[in-house]
Amino acid sequence: MSGQESAETLALKALAWLAEDRDRLGAFLAASGAAPADLARQAGEPAFLGAVLDHLLSSDALVVAFCDAEAIAYDRPMRARAALPGGAQWHWT
Repeated sequence: MSGQESAETLALKALAWLAEDRDRLGAFLAASGAAPADLARQAGEPAFLGAVLDHLLSSDALVVAFCDAEAIAYDRPMRARAALPGGAQWHWT
């Protein structure tokens, strides 16, 4: 599995985790501008999956809760985000 495929898989798990809770999903939908009907259609798009991880990464509490639920290292969502479109980190030096 490539780095992008692995990142997409992790983002899909994050989307499923967000969808398990009405408040978490509502916050994601509000932040992304997506509608509930968009989720299934856009879930296969790498840019949308990047947005899922962007939302997750916007809150340390979300990262910790997701990573604990999935039993993964806390840096995995950040590394996955870097592998998706728009995820390159900026270096100012």
